[in-house]
Amino acid sequence: MLNARIKGVGAAGDDAHAVVVEAGDRYLPIMITGDQARSIQVGVSDETFERPLTHDLLLNTVNEMGGAVDRIVIDDLMNGTFYAKVHVERYDGGEREEFTIDARPSDAAALATRTECPIEVAENVMEEAGRTEDEIEFRDI
Repeated sequence: MLNARIKGVGAAGDDAHAVVVEAGDRYLPIMITGDQARSIQVGVSDETFERPLTHDLLLNTVNEMGGAVDRIVIDDLMNGTFYAKVHVERYDGGEREEFTIDARPSDAAALATRTECPIEVAENVMEEAGRTEDEIEFRDI
C-alpha cells in the first residue's frame, strides 16, 4: 500500500469532476459527480452547516456507536471502476475491533477529509491508473 493524500477536487470537463489523490510523485484522478465533489470540498475547507450533511451524519453515527474511522484504502480498479474500503475501529472492553466497509472512493474521500485519517492506495491501482504531474491538468471547481 502507498500512503496518499487528497490533492484536491477539480473540474475534469464541462460537466465532470474528479478527486485527485496524490501518492509520491503520482496522481490518481477519480471521476465523481458534482454532488460528491461538493461534499469532498466541504470537508477540505472545514465548511460547517447548521445541520449535518450526509457524510457528517455517517461520521456522527460511527462516533456515537463508539467507533472512529481508522483509514481509507483505495484497493481495486475493475473495468474502469475504482473500489475503496473504510476501516473503522472500536474498542470494547479494552479490545480493539476492526470493521471494513465497502465504499465508493468518493464517499471514502469525503469521510477522510472530515477525519484527517490516513489514505492508502494499492500499488497495482496506482500502477494502472496513476498519472504524472505532466499528464494532469488541474482546474478548481
